[in-house]
Amino acid sequence: MTNKKRPKVYITRKLPDAVETRMRELFDAELNIDDTPRTRDELVDAMQRADVLVPTVTDRIDSSLIEAAGPQMKLIASFSNGIDHIDIEAATRKGITVTNTPNVLTEDTADMTMALILAVPRRLAEGARILTDRKGEWAGWSPTWMLGRRIAGKRIGIIGMGRIGTAVARRAKAFGLSIHYHNRKRVHPDTEEKLEATYWDSLDQMLARVDIVSVNCPSTPATYHLLSARRLALLQPTSYIVNTARGGIIDEAALVKCLKEGKIAGAGLDVFENEPAVNPKLVKLAGEGKVVLLPHMSSATLESRIDMGDKVVINIRTFIDGHRPPDRVLPNRM
Repeated sequence: MTNKKRPKVYITRKLPDAVETRMRELFDAELNIDDTPRTRDELVDAMQRADVLVPTVTDRIDSSLIEAAGPQMKLIASFSNGIDHIDIEAATRKGITVTNTPNVLTEDTADMTMALILAVPRRLAEGARILTDRKGEWAGWSPTWMLGRRIAGKRIGIIGMGRIGTAVARRAKAFGLSIHYHNRKRVHPDTEEKLEATYWDSLDQMLARVDIVSVNCPSTPATYHLLSARRLALLQPTSYIVNTARGGIIDEAALVKCLKEGKIAGAGLDVFENEPAVNPKLVKLAGEGKVVLLPHMSSATLESRIDMGDKVVINIRTFIDGHRPPDRVLPNRM
């Protein structure tokens, strides 16, 4: 892609106006004006005629789709932090470079994680529903009504102490939580000291000792159902789980069973195992006040989406200019 002709860039979903405008200025960009998810046939057609595909996490770019790509398709510049929706190995074999948009969602995701950590023990969604479902008919304050649990002084166990996990730890410490974490390797001693964090090389041992579990690890084959039925059984009946990472990291059926049987106190979920479908049993539990459900919105701020778009533009321009894009994804990162 060394010619001076503007590359054909196919964008699968609607992006913020500022991002789309910049795309149109720089590239021959085909937009998705009404934000309708593209069908598989539409994606095949796009990959057979475009130079660059800009998918999102809602697009499954698997090996067969990549094999159907035309010879002109040389870059998949994903508008996403996660890359589990793209077969990186297949793209590499096909000679297609893959990029993503890392390190721009950290603070927004950590904010929402902390919001769920507060919302579940303090029954915020349940309290709000009482006013809206009863059309504002509230009998008034009572000493023993809507009692939740204090979070200050409790232990939080963070699974995945990367950028987001560390940002969650900073917030949790400010709220008086004791920081515990499980990671593939220990964080820098300075970070541990600043957070007063306790490292557990055994996830099982950590789960049995904490009051709140925050899932912040990436989705990989190794982390699929990392919180299995066996591991969920290690939790205390007074403990809570919050997941803003990926739904498949938790065995959702096992989680439902634990919540129904009172083996854990509650959960806050922003992601689901079969998105966009949400398990009806979870919806029922939400109505009973046992779980808070959000529609995958932990990173949903205008600022983060514009930052992601800027990264996509930089990756495309760098690639077109014949250089290695700054956010190239390699197979060994999976």
